[in-house]
Amino acid sequence: MDKTIQSKVAIDPRIDREIPTVYVSPLPTDEKKGELSKNKKPRGLKDFILFYVGGIISFFFDFLETTVVALSIFVVAYLFLIQPHEIKGNSMEPNLHNNEYILTDKISYRFSEPKRGDIIIFKAPNNPEVDYIKRIIGLPGERVKIQNGQVYINGKILNEPYIKDLTNLSSGYMKEGEEIVVPEDEYLAFGDNRPHSSDSREFGPIPSKLIIGKAILRYWPLPQFGLLPKVNY
Repeated sequence: MDKTIQSKVAIDPRIDREIPTVYVSPLPTDEKKGELSKNKKPRGLKDFILFYVGGIISFFFDFLETTVVALSIFVVAYLFLIQPHEIKGNSMEPNLHNNEYILTDKISYRFSEPKRGDIIIFKAPNNPEVDYIKRIIGLPGERVKIQNGQVYINGKILNEPYIKDLTNLSSGYMKEGEEIVVPEDEYLAFGDNRPHSSDSREFGPIPSKLIIGKAILRYWPLPQFGLLPKVNY
């Protein structure tokens, strides 16, 4: 204890006799610190292997934890929020093209009803294994007919600036000049490329339970990246 520092504090002689002596040990010198640090390093081959293997294992589990969290977020988003889709075919030209990629909003229709002009992705009524993409034309309860290449909603011509061709008819659900009433909780949806689209004109209205979501954004190819424009009727 030769190098310790003795300290004693009192406010009067009586208390001074009662307060024990306080010893403060000197701080370790830099040399001793160096010796302590050196003792933490692996000194043999076995220690070296254990030291670095432990570091690798720790890194692996940290990486695995981060990956699991990221995948969990992706799965939740994929199942409930958004979903990527690839356009196959030309039924939505000139607005969407073959091999383009879009994002589908899967949550909006949980809180609001589909609107005319929305581009929707749905399970094909005649083949649930296939997803179709079309534009909503007729809403539940509306009277719809096709005559002379024009679409009529409740007796009025529907202005469709997004199509290039007239709306043709072939054998199927809708007939020339014949008015139909869209059933409740169902929708009529046509492709923008009317001469080359299999849609509600052929297989009839689409039950809302088959609708996956609404196309909101095109992300590939990059020059075409952007939100899909809304239609005002």
